[in-house]
This record gives sequence, structure tokens and C-alpha cells, in this order.
Amino acid sequence: MIRAVAPADVPVVLELVRELATYEREPEAVVATEADLHAALFGPDPAAGCQVAELDGRVVGFALWYRSFSTWLGKPGLWLEDLYVRPDARGTGIGKALLGSLAQICLERGWPRFEWWVLDWNTPAHGFYRSLGAKPEDEWTVWRVDGKQLEALGSTGGGP
Repeated sequence: MIRAVAPADVPVVLELVRELATYEREPEAVVATEADLHAALFGPDPAAGCQVAELDGRVVGFALWYRSFSTWLGKPGLWLEDLYVRPDARGTGIGKALLGSLAQICLERGWPRFEWWVLDWNTPAHGFYRSLGAKPEDEWTVWRVDGKQLEALGSTGGGP
């Protein structure tokens, strides 16, 4: 069963985020707290949405997303930040169902794009996404500024 996240799901979603970070070889990178996730999902100005998957009455997966925007299309889209299904629930169709629920959100809202990142080494995910008709955008490279570099850049205040 796929459904929208509820406030009571926040602890298990954070647990799943930690499992995903371990799978992605960065368990120490998760600094988010339950309060952070609750504010992001249910605060006065929610920054993200989340669908959860239940199997036999327990949450076994999630898809956390936020709204993006294409200047070329002049329309919003959906950016999938994280998709994770516990290993014991894989192969049951839950991943596809979670993605299908996000595609449905796009269609209901008239959003023409649904995008996400995948680690280069995660070949099982590559195969799964290709089987759904998704294709990689190989001409693009992700760039990031954070930490001290973000502070330095921000200190310029947008001036020359």
C-alpha cells in the first residue's frame, strides 16, 4: 500500500533515510533529526512531500520529493530526492509503486517532468529505472557548494 506520509511516520522515515545513507556508503552524513523532517514535511511552509510504502502493516519504503521548476518549460516538476525500499521488501513491486505514485502526482498537477539522481556505481538502480522507461541525462554534471565554501560565497552578498 502506498500512501502519503503521516506525522507518526517521521521516526521510521528517518530510520529509512539512515539505512539508505548506509547503503550509499555515507552513514555519518545523516544529521537530520525527527524535528527537521517533521518541519520539512508538515511545517507551515512544507519543503518536501513523501510517500510511504506499507507491507504487512509496516512501513518498508519511502519516496521523498520536492517541487522543482523548468525555466525552459515554464512549469514545475517533481524532483525525487530519495527512494528506498528495505532489502527484505525488494522484488515485491514496491519501488515501482512508489515511483508510480509520484508520476501520478505529476500528472494530477500538470507537471511535465519527474527527475532524480542516481549514483554512478548503483547499477541495480540503473537497470530498474531503465526498465520503467527512464533515461539518464549523461550530458549533465551535478555541482555543489556547501560548508565553508557556501559561507564564503554567501558572504559576497551578491555583490561584485
